[in-house]
Amino acid sequence: MSDNISLLQKLSEGDESVLEELISSNMGLVRSCALRFLGRGTDYEDLVQLGSIGLLRAARSFRPELGCMFSTYAVPLIIGEIKRFLRDDGIVKVSRKVKSTGMHVMKQREAFLRENGREPTLSEIADRLDLSPEEVAESVAATGPVASLNETAGEDDAPLEYFLADRDNPLESLTDKIALAEAIKTLSPRRRQIVYLRFFKDLSQSETGKALGITQVKVSREEKIILAELRKVL
Repeated sequence: MSDNISLLQKLSEGDESVLEELISSNMGLVRSCALRFLGRGTDYEDLVQLGSIGLLRAARSFRPELGCMFSTYAVPLIIGEIKRFLRDDGIVKVSRKVKSTGMHVMKQREAFLRENGREPTLSEIADRLDLSPEEVAESVAATGPVASLNETAGEDDAPLEYFLADRDNPLESLTDKIALAEAIKTLSPRRRQIVYLRFFKDLSQSETGKALGITQVKVSREEKIILAELRKVL
């Protein structure tokens, strides 16, 4: 740690000659981060190279006055660089707009973490980017790594596919639809309109707001209430 502090201080003062030594002495951190992403279609050494780019970014942008350990600062940048590659090279194709939003979200997250020393909430990121929390959540979900159905979840470590409804079972599909239709009938006419436009016509929150003469923020708030009511009924 003391070596890091000394090297980082010199680097912050413009001494680029210490950069190679700093990177070399922290490669164990990169390799540890790279291990998290094994089995996702990219060789380990390639993951290490990607992580090294994140480490280099961390070294160049770190400032001792931030008051945190270099490793604490560097890990999100190392992981972010690896995730960015896996996302852009992933098997699920994501629109350019969503990718761009995801990159802005990542940058704001890193900036918030540096400034406040903690993870930001969706609302805090949304405020910085003038987006709704739902749009931030959508971009994070769409640009994140793809989960395998063989991965485990829950207290019993059951595979994810265990929690999915059997869509090949006509009875299960039919009962789901009937239950949802009955639950929607309990909503007010305005809220049924929102459900129809958002989830049947696939309009955005902004487009739904324009169609109903209300703001996007109002649509977002109504959606939260609608989902809570439907969950209660179902």
